Amino acid sequence: MPKRALPLLLLGLAWLLPQVAQAESRDADALNPERLETLLYQDCGSCHGMTLRGGLGPALPRDRMQTLSPEALTHIIRHGIPGTAMPGWKALLSEEEARWIAEHLQTDNRLKTLDD
Repeated sequence: MPKRALPLLLLGLAWLLPQVAQAESRDADALNPERLETLLYQDCGSCHGMTLRGGLGPALPRDRMQTLSPEALTHIIRHGIPGTAMPGWKALLSEEEARWIAEHLQTDNRLKTLDD
């Protein structure tokens, strides 16, 4: 991991600590799209860019997300990518929540292509 990546990752994880407590107290069966969209553009955006155009992590435009299956994206969201700065979010997101984010990236993503 590059030296500059570690402080960014630690900052992102520190920012998530209050959300961990909130995740433990919420009903695991309740899907909250507003919270998930905020999580996507704020938390994921801390690495992928607030507009998903990239940063520490790669850009996440809709056309690129459509090259993967929803199941593959869900797996990446929940388990991360070994050897990269992409952490797994399994402790914070249910399978259903990760699937919602995956489908959102493929269908309702504000960034359609990198040319937008």
